[in-house]
Amino acid sequence: MGDSKPMTTPMSTNTALHADEDGEAVDQKEFRGMIGSLLYLTATRPDIQFVVCLYARYKASPRTSHLQEVKRIFRGFSDADHAGCRIDRKSTSGTCQLLGTSLVSWSSRKQASVALSTTEAEYVAAASCCSQLLWMKATLSDFGFRLQVEGVDNALIKGEIESQWTGLIALLV
Repeated sequence: MGDSKPMTTPMSTNTALHADEDGEAVDQKEFRGMIGSLLYLTATRPDIQFVVCLYARYKASPRTSHLQEVKRIFRGFSDADHAGCRIDRKSTSGTCQLLGTSLVSWSSRKQASVALSTTEAEYVAAASCCSQLLWMKATLSDFGFRLQVEGVDNALIKGEIESQWTGLIALLV
């Protein structure tokens, strides 16, 4: 790692995430230690949580390709992807919630169902984020805080766009 060069992103945009069963196995203890360190680091660097959680899925049988990508996270630095998991084609949602200018909550989760479009993957991610925001709003109101509701700059979320995909999403969500 001493000779490593800085990266602009924590994950290569050209890398296809998969189990790589034919790849060379690496030391589980070392791989798990690296993932554990990165998970600890996400408390102050939520921008890497998405990619760390993606590679944490392979801690049971890590391969050289996984180790190379995890090392990239150390060099570099939410959102939803569409069918990003090559095994089951499920998307991953990344969300973060701010209170004022302070980050107070974030998550990176594989979606429960297979999204049929990027629109659907983003819609499911937005629903997850809104769910967390509603919980935060209720908790803060229990303490007497009243929150100002910000506008949403997204035609799909506002319900201004309807298509065959959004009708299907309504059934799935």
